[in-house]
Formats: sequence, structure tokens, C-alpha cells
Amino acid sequence: MSLPAKIKEISDAQEFKQFYLEDSRYSYCEECSNVEYSHGNGFLEIVALEDLQKLHNKHIGHQARRKFYSIILLSAGEVTEVIGHQKYHFGPQSMYFIPENQLHAIESWSEDIKGILCMFDADYFLLCIKHQIKLNQFPFFQLDKAPYIKLSDRETQMMQHLFWKLSSEKCQKKTFNDDLLVRMFLNIILLEAERIYNSHTTAQPYNLSRKEQLVAQFQLLVNQHFLEKKQVNEYAGLLHVHPHYLNDVVRETTGFSASYFIQQQLIQEAKSHLLQTNATVSMIAAALNFEDDSYFGRFFKKLTGLTPLQYRKQHKHQ
Repeated sequence: MSLPAKIKEISDAQEFKQFYLEDSRYSYCEECSNVEYSHGNGFLEIVALEDLQKLHNKHIGHQARRKFYSIILLSAGEVTEVIGHQKYHFGPQSMYFIPENQLHAIESWSEDIKGILCMFDADYFLLCIKHQIKLNQFPFFQLDKAPYIKLSDRETQMMQHLFWKLSSEKCQKKTFNDDLLVRMFLNIILLEAERIYNSHTTAQPYNLSRKEQLVAQFQLLVNQHFLEKKQVNEYAGLLHVHPHYLNDVVRETTGFSASYFIQQQLIQEAKSHLLQTNATVSMIAAALNFEDDSYFGRFFKKLTGLTPLQYRKQHKHQ
């Protein structure tokens, strides 16, 4: 399939709504969110696929890059979508996953489609529970792993119930403690999906281009070494390529520079320490191997718009 060159960048749920649900009565539950989020505090939205299907035709073939994570549970119907640079056909009783910043395009949806689309960003997931697995460690969100699972009847029913609970708790929340329950159901869905994914894993290699393989290896190395290696040239050395080539390939494949992924890994780790521990800013700066507190503070504010203490005060609700 030949995709148009222009890529629609979709940063959050509001932009998703404007792009896919424009001029439509189909929308998210407007009564759901009694808890308002400040900038950077994350979002989670759930929408029925049957509502999206009524409007999807004008977006067929449009390539988009969502700057958040998506989980799709398909309970009926057929879809063909392009995730990254690979085309997939999904039928009933399947789940598929679109990681943050991944290219995505809808090729076709059947008229009898039913299911759930759940969207959330890294900041929202960060507040689920302490010391949890990181989003980029789930296999279905990794570039070199297949982004889908096939479900049995029992697994489909379980996932439908979990998504129902997630949506129900989201609609009923009135306090940040209620919101913690919503986050925990999201965490449960991901952990159950990972368990199913791992139980179905085969030894067959996942088909990637050479450039995609390089980007996957780079992202894995960043996950492993971001605390001690903060420069692109250090990863280029590990991968035996020139730093400019690595940066060009990463940007071509993901839309972002190689340094962006190093910075994002660092900033998510910093946010985790700020929200999930009582460590001082000095202690966090030292744990992340920054030279001094002021450099860490400048780095954090440049990427978030807030100082570390402002972020903690604004987003920590324990």
C-alpha cells in the first residue's frame, strides 16, 4: 500500500477527538472526568470502536503518529491496519497495541466491528503503582516484537470485563484515590496482556528491515544504559555505526532524534522518583548521575516546563 507522505501528528486525546470524531455526536463520555488534570499530569480515554467506525472512512490511508499509547480489543469484525511499516489483519478475539510515537494507518474496518480503544500517555501510567514495570518493557510495545495477541474465549471475556471495569471506574471517579483505582485497572490489563503474550510467544523471528533492527537495538540499549550513557555517540559506538547515521535512521523510523529517546528515558525516570519516592531533588540528581542539582533542574524544566519540585507538588496526590 502506498501511504501519503504527510503524517498527522496526534499528541493527546483532544487532538485524537478532533481528528477522528470531528463534527460527530460520537464522543467520549463527557460526564466521566470529574477529576481535571493539569498540564503534564497524563490522560486516559476510552472509546468504542463501533463509534469510531462510523467516521473512519475519511481517515483511510492517512498516516498518523500518536504521541501516546493505544490498546485495542477487537471483539467482532475485521480490521487491516499498518503499524510501523508492516500491514496486519486482525479478526475477532484479538488485541493489538500501538506504542508511543509509532506510525499508524487504517486501511480498512468492517462495518460489523465491535471493541474498545484505550488511549493513555506515559505520565498517566507512571502514577499507577510504585516500582512497576516500565511501559517500554512490555513486549508488545517494543519495536522488534509483534504488536498483537490472539485471545481464547476465556481471555476475551476476561479482557472485556477488565475494560468494562476500567471504563466504569473512570466514569465514577470523584477523587484522586478513585483515579488510583482506574490506573490500577489499566496496569492489570497490561500485565494480563503480557502474560497472554508470553504464553503465546514463538521462536520465530519478527520481520524487521535493517534500519528498524538498528532502531530497536538502540532503544533496547537506551533502556539498559541511560543512567550512565547520555550521549548519542556512546550508543553509536556500541552499535558500531557513525553517530550521524544512527541519528538519521532513528529520525527516519520514529520521527524523533536519537537524543530524544535518551532524554525521555531520563525524564520518565526522574518523574518516577519525584512521584513515587520522598527523595530530595539532590538525591534524585545523584541517582540519575547528573553532575549537580542545578544542571538536573535545568534539564527537567526544559523538557517539562516545571522545576522538579513544582512537578512533585502539582502531580503528587498521596
